[in-house]
Amino acid sequence: MKKVLDKGYVRLVDVLGSDLTVVNAARASYAKESKEMSEKDESLVKYLAKHDHTSPFRHAMLQFEVFAPLMVARQWWKYIIGSSHLEATGDAMNAWNESSRRYITMEPTFYIPTENEWRGAPDNNKQGSKEPVAQELGAEYTKKLMEYVDQGVKLYEEAMEKGICAEEARLFLPAYGMYVSWYWTASLQAVAHFIKQRQDSHSQYEIRQYAAAVRELAEEKFPLGIKAFLDD
Repeated sequence: MKKVLDKGYVRLVDVLGSDLTVVNAARASYAKESKEMSEKDESLVKYLAKHDHTSPFRHAMLQFEVFAPLMVARQWWKYIIGSSHLEATGDAMNAWNESSRRYITMEPTFYIPTENEWRGAPDNNKQGSKEPVAQELGAEYTKKLMEYVDQGVKLYEEAMEKGICAEEARLFLPAYGMYVSWYWTASLQAVAHFIKQRQDSHSQYEIRQYAAAVRELAEEKFPLGIKAFLDD
């Protein structure tokens, strides 16, 4: 398990296959199979990634449990709905199952940036951020966010105590900073694609931290496959 931000984490739950799975899937056309990795097999993995022969990488799968602020989860979700090549049935190479406050009333948890973590708006005023704002300003807005969260949780709990259903009481909870948990299962190709895009310097800081954690966990199981996709 890799801790991320103040309260988040990424955990590798399960794995199907290895770098050798990629090799043997690629050699299936010739009815060949390797029992262990050789230098020739390592070169094949690099060749496949470099020349976009991606189908062998979809025979290996990884399953993660993620606990992250909603603003991270919704960026991540784009990789599920945006990766389908099967118009009628959806993408068979990605799966996502998220906790729901319609069914559970676990204690709300929120991402609260410290006084040194508030970032300035970019000069183009479109997206992203730049260097941290002054510590005094950061401290002011950490305090204001904590007060806002406390008020929302208080109203959430009060509404349920007075008989309001949980699926409506949750409207009082500040959304984007609230932590949610989910299981994400994806092919090696899909995981590498996520890492490559979300570790880019133009990506939002918070999701870059999660992408780094995913990469570290994935590389432990697929050192060649991940490296082949991500190294220029």
